[in-house]
Amino acid sequence: MGIPETLLPEDGAAARLEQGVDPREVAATQPTSSLAWAKLAEHALSEGDDLEAYAFARTGYHRGLDSLRRSGWKGQGPIPWSHQPNRGFLRALAVLAKAAGRIGESDEERRCADFLRDSSAEAARELGL
Repeated sequence: MGIPETLLPEDGAAARLEQGVDPREVAATQPTSSLAWAKLAEHALSEGDDLEAYAFARTGYHRGLDSLRRSGWKGQGPIPWSHQPNRGFLRALAVLAKAAGRIGESDEERRCADFLRDSSAEAARELGL
């Protein structure tokens, strides 16, 4: 039968981010939002701020792990990209892999890229890993 998918609950910050609220403000007021941290990480990476991207992505990744565990995740199994609330975690994981590569953390880069592909092949394709 296989391991069941993990579906995260709605991220309360998503609506504010969609309305254009600055992700720094959202992360400061809703620090459990993986999506806010992922957006900060993506922006930092696009600006060449690799250490900042790594730090933001690592925060989003750990916040996402907390949410996954609260949702019944046991450390493995699908985290589908098709479920919108999962995307913050998956985006943070992708940026963490990319930023780790840029700062020379090749083991971390590989581990995160493998974790992303194992969790959601669709996310890995969408996010360029």
